[in-house]
Amino acid sequence: QVHLVESGGGLAQTGESLRLSCVVSGRAVEKYVIGWFRQAPGSEREFVAARSGNGDSTFYGDSVKGRFTISRDNAQNRVFLQMNNLKPEDTGVYYCAARQSRTVTLTTDLYGYWGQGTQVTVSA
Repeated sequence: QVHLVESGGGLAQTGESLRLSCVVSGRAVEKYVIGWFRQAPGSEREFVAARSGNGDSTFYGDSVKGRFTISRDNAQNRVFLQMNNLKPEDTGVYYCAARQSRTVTLTTDLYGYWGQGTQVTVSA
């Protein structure tokens, strides 16, 4: 079982950058896939990025490829989401999620552990 806490959200203008951080506490954190999801008002939760525990597998949602980068520091139990060239459509609540598996998946329902979320707002 793991516990996740996000931070780093805030306000940004179009083209600016933000870096989100997720602290992952628990046992054997390296055995978990960690993903980032986001949810805009009135929309379903959307996959953003995910990385396997050993870092050999990384996936990105089509809308963020080339702009966002997910990274992990298992020694510090942290997962980061570097968001560059932000756009207004990136606005939403960003969630960190964990899946006890070595296989990265984009499917929301396969992640059993979730943080409380952090708000990102990008103005035009």
